[in-house]
Amino acid sequence: MCVVTIDSQNGEILAGPDLISRGFVYMDESKAFLDEAADRVYDALERLEGEHVTDWQTIKKTCRRSLGEFVWHSTRRRPMILPVIMEI
Repeated sequence: MCVVTIDSQNGEILAGPDLISRGFVYMDESKAFLDEAADRVYDALERLEGEHVTDWQTIKKTCRRSLGEFVWHSTRRRPMILPVIMEI
């Protein structure tokens, strides 16, 4: 699961992305992997922020796509990715 909090007015990232893994990789053994994945998602969302995108569907799709590509290239696996976008 990928949890991100954004400002609904301007699309600014307020918190996250926080990644939660269940049954895919163990948290204790893969902190560096999850940190790198979170950085990739953050970079993708920052590009949207620069374009002032506030549509949560687009943000959700970008989160899922960037995380999915990183995980696939790193592990050759395709886990279920559940983006949770909270607007404030």
